[in-house]
Amino acid sequence: MNIDSFLLMRHEIILLVVILLLIVAEVSISPRKKNSIVHLAIFLFGIHTIAGFLTIEESSLFGGMFRTNGMIHFFKNVLNIGVLVLLLQSGDWLQEKIVQENKGTEFFILLFSSLLGMYFMISAGDFLMFYLGLELSVLPVAALAAYETAKRKSSEAGIKLILSSALASGVSLFGISMLYATTGSIYFADIIEVITASNLSILGLVLFFAGLGFKISLVPFHFWTADVYEGAPISIASYLSVISKGAAVFILMIILFTVLKPLMHIWENMLYGIAIATMFIGNLFALRQQNMKRFLAFSSIAQAGFILLGLIIGNQLGTATVVYFVLVYVFSNLAAFGVVQAISLKTGKENISDYEGLYRTNPKLSLVMMLALFSLAGIPPVAGFFGKFFLFIAAASEGYYLLVFIAVVNVTIALYYYLLVVRAMFLRKTDNAIPFFKSKIYMRLGLIITVIGILALGIYSPLYEYIYELSAIFN
Repeated sequence: MNIDSFLLMRHEIILLVVILLLIVAEVSISPRKKNSIVHLAIFLFGIHTIAGFLTIEESSLFGGMFRTNGMIHFFKNVLNIGVLVLLLQSGDWLQEKIVQENKGTEFFILLFSSLLGMYFMISAGDFLMFYLGLELSVLPVAALAAYETAKRKSSEAGIKLILSSALASGVSLFGISMLYATTGSIYFADIIEVITASNLSILGLVLFFAGLGFKISLVPFHFWTADVYEGAPISIASYLSVISKGAAVFILMIILFTVLKPLMHIWENMLYGIAIATMFIGNLFALRQQNMKRFLAFSSIAQAGFILLGLIIGNQLGTATVVYFVLVYVFSNLAAFGVVQAISLKTGKENISDYEGLYRTNPKLSLVMMLALFSLAGIPPVAGFFGKFFLFIAAASEGYYLLVFIAVVNVTIALYYYLLVVRAMFLRKTDNAIPFFKSKIYMRLGLIITVIGILALGIYSPLYEYIYELSAIFN
């Protein structure tokens, strides 16, 4: 193995170097200058994000355990952009609260370690690498969910997440063992050649899917989502909703479209029912929420149901629509969570009723939230409209007209509850409106990036064509 081989793992190696540099900085920087850790971490991760856009060739390492190609490389860059925006939005919170408790460096180490696990998970060429990446991506986030140790709800969120994760991992691992028993291999390339629709293989598929369904918050594996989002710090709820879910969707897509493609006649029926249940339950429960974090939690569950419209296709078109939708979802959800975090940090308010009259006191934040919610709802011309449009076209092209109709009904339901927040901000008047405040530079920069992403992805459609070309490996 030479240096060129290791350069195929540049995302993983550079991120590991960033983690080591932060450990050195924690030891070297005096306690009076600990705030500089935040600036250093954002700067180093910004360099890592830029370096990720260097071209990379399709290849594999370690006997096929680690793979990389254009699509995997692109999706790692999507994750990097999402994490960079999240760090910018979390900068004020980290400096004002977390660094003061002398827990700043640990936050970045845990977050980057989780991202490193996601890299290995989506580059996995066998189930061993996949499972190691899965565990590395989940365990640090469980610690981060309980990071605000002074709050009981935060500790509760960490406990619920670690227990739910342990159960989901055990179920998924049991499913993997059944697939190994029927095929005699854990390598993806070997399994696809010998797997058949035996009872044991089907049971292994169901159990494996259940484990990843937990990470994506698909019904009926979604029960942990709202409680964990509400109790965890907003930045970690955002990470779970966007980065963690996006990585899980991507690896599930890879495994379904390649390794388990011979069982497509089994899992497409399973996805059909789960998609309907996930969309309806996510949307109907979102109607009842007053807390913004729980509101966005059930919204993210419903969005996961829409993603299944692309997964059920199982071809190049399905891949392109899913990846494009996830990219749009990253910017839209990060914008919404960013506004919630900015308001919560300044005022401590997190309920929808607290947003009444927000446009009169903080018009810019109101406009960002409106764009984010319109994108999540799928209103033209913002990016979310095209994301859902491509998903519906893909599903309709394979004859899933009833599923598309049900999805359109759910879009209507979602539009109603998203407009409830818009109505509170723009039309409702109150004497106790959130007073005007100005966020610091990191938060403003993070929100600006999300707005650019929401608008640009709605206007610059050739990006979808680029993603479609990368998706040729799933044709």
